[in-house]
Amino acid sequence: MKVKGKMLGLLFAMLFASSWMISCSDDDSPADSDVFVGRYEGFVSYSNGESNTTDENGYVQVVKVGEHYNFLFSNGIPDLTGVQFESDGEVLINIGATETQLIRVTANSLQIAYAENGNDVWTANCTR
Repeated sequence: MKVKGKMLGLLFAMLFASSWMISCSDDDSPADSDVFVGRYEGFVSYSNGESNTTDENGYVQVVKVGEHYNFLFSNGIPDLTGVQFESDGEVLINIGATETQLIRVTANSLQIAYAENGNDVWTANCTR
């Protein structure tokens, strides 16, 4: 049992170290690499037609692996996952962006105005 415990501890240490190494500095742009992790802080909100969540001091963790982005919100706000983007230099705009489904990401800012399924609405205005 001691060997399993040491192996488990080593595994957790390796996972922590690797997550720390792929975290990005505030100057890194999500457009520059296949792996990106960045935390954007500021206004976040979500409404589903029955309840509303709003926080002036919330955050969105942006995680990019390959061509897909995941937006992990604070305050129990549901995540937006598997989003793909078009690049316009250092600005990323989600593919198929419309007035009701817009996500804009740069190295320093994140804006979200995204509606889905008629009632679900996410908004964010955050910086790094």
